[in-house]
Amino acid sequence: MTDVVLPCLNEAAALPWLLARMPAGYRPIVADNGSTDGSLEIVRRLGVRLIEVTQPGYGAAVHAGVLAADPADGVVCVMDADGSFDPAELPALADLVRSGTADLACGRRRPTTARAWPVHARLGNAVLARRIRADTGLPVHDIAPMRAARQDALLALDLRDRRFGYPLELLLGAARAGWRVHEVDVTYRPRAAGTKSKVTGTVRGTLRAIHDMRAVLAA
Repeated sequence: MTDVVLPCLNEAAALPWLLARMPAGYRPIVADNGSTDGSLEIVRRLGVRLIEVTQPGYGAAVHAGVLAADPADGVVCVMDADGSFDPAELPALADLVRSGTADLACGRRRPTTARAWPVHARLGNAVLARRIRADTGLPVHDIAPMRAARQDALLALDLRDRRFGYPLELLLGAARAGWRVHEVDVTYRPRAAGTKSKVTGTVRGTLRAIHDMRAVLAA
């Protein structure tokens, strides 16, 4: 059984569809980061494993979920819980890791509509990805929020960022460790109605993400 970590903060509108789409052999772990919109009640009602993470931050939620994953399978997946990704596409990433083809498989977002990925967010992502390619040689084009890796190897990277810089630190850590990183095209939809991006949804979120990622790049 492959565990799928879903960092969650007020995603009640997306969770029923998302959890119902988990492919056979994939088990969701919702790492909740302080939801107040009924997300916890939905997760409990559906009988899905729930980890309540008191430390605020995307990286804190992901790290707690990875720690909670069952090491028996070896591979752990991570994806956003806002309904923008389809869990049915997870095996395309996990199988690359399980077969030994990749140490880290990342979903390269292919938006279905312009609304799915605002221009300013897409440009910011492209700038960061270009810098990572230049600095590390990794063939990446997305600071991927959907990914798969071996749990033990992921924890061995000893990533420290517990906020929005976590995905960027992961790629930099993977490069330092000599990981084989592969990208897989994945469908990127508009997030579920009633949910809001923690990064692009508010000015505060955007500024915080910029701050966190600058700190990671300066380390």
